[in-house]
Amino acid sequence: MDNFNGPGMDNFWLKQAFERLGKPQVRSLSKHVLADVTIVGGGYLGLWTAIRIKEESPSLKVVVVERDLCGAGASGRNGGFVTSYWAKYLSLHKKCGTHEAARIAKSSAEAVLEIGTFCRENGIDAEFRADGWLWTATSATQVGCWNVLLNELAKHHVRPFEVLDNAEVARLGGTDRNLAGVFEPGAATVQPAILALGLRTHAQKLGVTIYEHSPMTRLERTRTPKVVTRKGSVTSEKVVLAMNAWGAQFSHLRRKVAIVSSDMIATTANPDQLNEIGLKKGVAICDSRMFLNYYRNTPDGRIVFGKSLGHFAFAGRVADHYEGPSPRAGEVEESFRNLYPMLHGMDVESSWTGPIDRSVDGLPFFGRLDDHPDIFFGIGFSGQGIGPTVLGGRILASLALDEANQWSHCGLVRDDVEEFPIEPFRYVGSILVREALRRKEGLEDRARRPDALTLAIAKLAPVGYVPSRRN
Repeated sequence: MDNFNGPGMDNFWLKQAFERLGKPQVRSLSKHVLADVTIVGGGYLGLWTAIRIKEESPSLKVVVVERDLCGAGASGRNGGFVTSYWAKYLSLHKKCGTHEAARIAKSSAEAVLEIGTFCRENGIDAEFRADGWLWTATSATQVGCWNVLLNELAKHHVRPFEVLDNAEVARLGGTDRNLAGVFEPGAATVQPAILALGLRTHAQKLGVTIYEHSPMTRLERTRTPKVVTRKGSVTSEKVVLAMNAWGAQFSHLRRKVAIVSSDMIATTANPDQLNEIGLKKGVAICDSRMFLNYYRNTPDGRIVFGKSLGHFAFAGRVADHYEGPSPRAGEVEESFRNLYPMLHGMDVESSWTGPIDRSVDGLPFFGRLDDHPDIFFGIGFSGQGIGPTVLGGRILASLALDEANQWSHCGLVRDDVEEFPIEPFRYVGSILVREALRRKEGLEDRARRPDALTLAIAKLAPVGYVPSRRN
């Protein structure tokens, strides 16, 4: 077993976690082993799946194979927003129907609280703060974009959001650049890397074997599938692919997700300045643009600010395009300064980037890879994975255990997933749509109306973190 000293140290959240918890001891796969279930991917989805399987069937041998360190991928690089699927209700309703959409959304709201309970019961100080989510408008065009959702939810007597007056929006967000907004009190924030490492530790306590620094090089789809790494392999009755964006390497999944960057910065700590503008609680905040601004404070008095800037991976090839400091940190900082010009004394201390596996409808999907009866996958979390991976773990565990229940028959277990165009049309089209969105949102920020062609191209964008009017 070796001390971890890999690329994850470039990640602000992981570096902070190592400083508090120490570097974890890791073990690589260097031989052939047998298991009942092999899980490829040691992020939230893979670890929740492993935990659920061991909770239900403690005697099963469960192995997790991770390319880096658990949490070094998207699970340890995100903004730490723990939100429900009520904002996705329109998409859920379209795919699953009224009853199932409500059940999934309600379960996702319960998952937020479950994460807080999990952390408390297992002594995981992941900075869980259930201070809600503020969904805002930063241009006149965005104002009221949530009305169609709220009206639909009201028809079913569901009101997870509170409509705030403009003064309360400005107070809660600490800036008058937020023009309007609604608030979901049931949301939370976490330190994402500490949560991932906490899941890792808990899984190991349950008896899950974790091999890190062991990237899968080949998946043999034989009757009894086999996961091959550089120096070893695992043969098991069942295989679960919980690889997030890296799952796009499989042709069965490649056209069903687009891999796009999200870039983040963290400022220096200055709690006094944040207190002066009213940012005292851990509220999660984002606006309603497709190139989303999402941000929150941290308990030690920083601003962590992210932006989806649309760096696409050709043919789903993640490679090393999403490692290390963000090459787009300047654009992210510009958006931060525009929203918080009064925080000029807070410098940018760190930046990073990461891949998002975005589906056309903004929802994850689960199933069997190429109809193989014993190889399962979950993918397409579209930048909103912390809470929903709790549900995803239940879905994949139920599938792997051959259970017939509400999770194995969940509306997110589906084959009718809309696909993106083939390459190179997807890549070229994504650039055209990205530039149209940049133009559209830039004009709207200056209270100018985009031309008809720009609007038409921008409408081709897939569903983002928050629903658009057309959905």
